[in-house]
Amino acid sequence: MWPEEAAAQTTAERLAGALLPSPDAVIELHGPLGAGKTTFVRLLLRALGVQGRIKSPSYAVMESYELPESAGGGSASHFDFYRFGDPREWEDAGFRDVFAAPGLKLCEWPEKAAGQLPPADLQLFIELMPDDSRRVRARGDARLVGALQ
Repeated sequence: MWPEEAAAQTTAERLAGALLPSPDAVIELHGPLGAGKTTFVRLLLRALGVQGRIKSPSYAVMESYELPESAGGGSASHFDFYRFGDPREWEDAGFRDVFAAPGLKLCEWPEKAAGQLPPADLQLFIELMPDDSRRVRARGDARLVGALQ
């Protein structure tokens, strides 16, 4: 449960610690508009040491970031598939090569690319509650799920 953003930040910091020393995972973020998926990705990238502006990939579909050496180096790619009308758009966009390369992949609206994405190492299901808190469920790699608790 994330009663406020500080709780989400704590979760992001724990997950970042579990991903180190070399973040290489596919993480899916599920939830309705306004659930906090992009906010959580920003908090996670900050916890991994990314500096500068972290933009929402809503229009670009993908934003890439270089991870600092303190986080093992490499890259992190943040995807937002919300605007996909057909899962085959994933293939047409050339994302197969991105997902085949090492690095962290953070995917919002993964159901819009159904059948195209590799199996997720971690799935986060974020539910917006009436009091604006978030209920969060995690499924996937036991080490990553355990880090969130």
